[in-house]
Amino acid sequence: MKIFIAGATGAVGSRLVTQLVARGHEVVGTTRSAARTGALRALGAEPVIVDALDPDSVADAVAKAEPEVIVHQLTALSGPAGLKSVKRMAAATNRLRTEGTDHLLAAGRAVGIRRFVAQSNALWMERTGGPVTDESGRLEPNPPPDGAEAVAALRHLEESVTGISWAEGIALRYGGFYGPGTGMSAAPDAVMAAQIRRRKFPIVGGGGGVWSLVHIADAASATVAAIERGTSGIYHVADDEPAPVHVWLPELAHALGAKPPRRIPAWLVRPLAGKAAVDTMTRARGISSEKAKRELNWTPAYPSWRTGFTQGLE
Repeated sequence: MKIFIAGATGAVGSRLVTQLVARGHEVVGTTRSAARTGALRALGAEPVIVDALDPDSVADAVAKAEPEVIVHQLTALSGPAGLKSVKRMAAATNRLRTEGTDHLLAAGRAVGIRRFVAQSNALWMERTGGPVTDESGRLEPNPPPDGAEAVAALRHLEESVTGISWAEGIALRYGGFYGPGTGMSAAPDAVMAAQIRRRKFPIVGGGGGVWSLVHIADAASATVAAIERGTSGIYHVADDEPAPVHVWLPELAHALGAKPPRRIPAWLVRPLAGKAAVDTMTRARGISSEKAKRELNWTPAYPSWRTGFTQGLE
């Protein structure tokens, strides 16, 4: 099967290339930088330079590739952790989830693809109900003002992708990524890990927000399963142990050889980091991945972040 991966050099994309090539698929992978084409070739993909926000660039690349499946893994979330840079990366990612999604869908329809798989995430599940939700749960309808654009972009992506009738449209709501190539890894340049080591990633308030986590290799293997067997709709992709921030964050700090995270009142963090950041730390809900296991025959190699933190950060 020929597969077009938009965002093939990202955390999920690069592992996805490796796993798909190993399974005998032909992969075309996009990058914004000519400097990264060699890395894609080394992984076994055919590289193509694409500006995902230019509809002509996207249409031309997809038309030349003539894929059966398009995989949308485009984000702009890698970079320094400063407040200005985070806002800039978030704004760019929102555009990739709206305009970028629209361009890829139009290009895919033009060449007659049969499946479209896109990256969403589970951080903004509706803040009502129990601590964990399945795919029947919806995205938060009333997010804090500084999180509204991000939630609107996720909603646009999910509705646009799962609403197509001319192919199987699949949105994958991933849990928080950890492992090599992510912000939560043992690498010295891992942004979130560096903050944890400097005790600059605190437990906010009671740290009661429930996060679902997923090792990056498991996120990729679930995506492979969706590419090969998925049907239209949403699938949750995370491990089997959703946990409050105040439970998993100290364990991650310990695994990184760091001191325990500080605890800071929500009222003190809110003016500095914003209401959205506080909301995710105190009110987030976890997800259940039983549908992906049942329908995609997917099994995570790290069913709990506990073993993932001790064995899978390198």
